[in-house]
Amino acid sequence: MRTFTVSAIFAVGSLLMFNHAHGQSISTTVAPSTLGKRTVDDVLATYGQLSEMRLKYRFRQANVSYPPAKIALLGLKEEKALELWAFNQKGERHFVYSYPVTAASGKAGPKLKEGDRQVPEGIYKIIGLNPNSRFHLSMKLNYPNDFDLKYAALEGRQSPGSNIFIHGKADSIGCLAIGDSAVEELFTLVGKIGKNNVEVVIAPHDPRKNPIRPVPETSPAWISELYASIETEFSRFEY
Repeated sequence: MRTFTVSAIFAVGSLLMFNHAHGQSISTTVAPSTLGKRTVDDVLATYGQLSEMRLKYRFRQANVSYPPAKIALLGLKEEKALELWAFNQKGERHFVYSYPVTAASGKAGPKLKEGDRQVPEGIYKIIGLNPNSRFHLSMKLNYPNDFDLKYAALEGRQSPGSNIFIHGKADSIGCLAIGDSAVEELFTLVGKIGKNNVEVVIAPHDPRKNPIRPVPETSPAWISELYASIETEFSRFEY
């Protein structure tokens, strides 16, 4: 497996920091024979140094100290963006960076069942880091969460779906793809601060710019409840 020396990394400089915009990984390719055998520590050893260089640059540009105590990832389906917000030790929130979403199937509206191709909408946690994803790297969300399960049961939806991730590459069904370089950064950051210190909120569009309520009268009543909670969460993250 080809690797970069430290001197080569610094020689490339800022040019490498921005390759993520096209979903391109700036790290070396892992040989197919190693896929399925990597650990999280292996990934951090391979991509961590370069990812932290980019992260520190982004935090410096945002005038935010690194590493943060906690982070929030705000997913915007219509805008095709995943915003990174950082919390300092005092609990103050600061915008750091917006990663382009390179692929996300479906349309506005929550995920209801397995195979509907919808990206979930709601408030989630990261419950696992997958170093052997076929989408380079991935971070698993706790979909369906308690809210999703409650209303699936009330409506008799026995298969609300599962296995929803934030991952690399530029192809996805029901997940948020953000490209290899971007997922390397966030995987590294989550690995450093711990997945329990990460909140993920996904909305149909940015409710800070355009309210997502009222919902159509034909919508189930619980969707208004869901969107109220999403609007409340987003109100905590004002530029």
